[in-house]
Amino acid sequence: MSLTVGVLALQGGFHEHLTLLHQASQHIQSTDSQAQAKQFVFSEVRTSEQLAQCDALIIPGGESTTISLVAGQTDLLEKLREFVKVNRKPTWGTCAGLILLSQQANATKQGGQELIGGLSVRVHRNHFGRQIESFEADLSLPFLSSASSTEDSPSPTFPGVFIRAPVVEEVLATDDVQVLAKLPGRVDRMKPGVSQASIMDDSGDIIAVRQGNVFGTSFHPELTSDARIHAWWLREILRSKGQA
Repeated sequence: MSLTVGVLALQGGFHEHLTLLHQASQHIQSTDSQAQAKQFVFSEVRTSEQLAQCDALIIPGGESTTISLVAGQTDLLEKLREFVKVNRKPTWGTCAGLILLSQQANATKQGGQELIGGLSVRVHRNHFGRQIESFEADLSLPFLSSASSTEDSPSPTFPGVFIRAPVVEEVLATDDVQVLAKLPGRVDRMKPGVSQASIMDDSGDIIAVRQGNVFGTSFHPELTSDARIHAWWLREILRSKGQA
């Protein structure tokens, strides 16, 4: 038996995601005897027919407006909404993908943009500035366990790559959204009423969130050689299907 994981390939870093997915899958297969009976198939997704074959999906970094426009020229945008919010299949968005999976987005281009939704948050696009102001930071990601580490990535921190990155500036459904990571040293824009059980103690900009089947990160794991988050996410897919 196999699980098909698609990467939306309309624009952006889909190839890089596919490379790390293969690396993460090989690690899981070599270390987890329970997962060996289940093989992952990875595919590029450009049509609604290809999306229909997927058990899970990654929406990569890139230009969120362009991705939305291209998807909207066919029925793919509506099929993506159905995939995420009706069928509730595991979906991960990085940078532009996080924007598209959010319920609301600020600082959009003139005329706004169509969103997929699925995460009850409002994001602020290009929060850290223009592309020349991109940066890297060593991130503490508590949701990554030792089980998701790889021999090539022994560091307890994760190399975060931020390129015109958004942040979550407001959590709209405090009971459902998990804040998984923040970038320390930034102003915390969370409302006072947010459940303390759902946030970390340190202040800072929210850079990773999860709500049910939907996971989003502000940064670009696919632009590193570190496959830990991809391995963690694949294990979460297996767990959601009772196979881990």
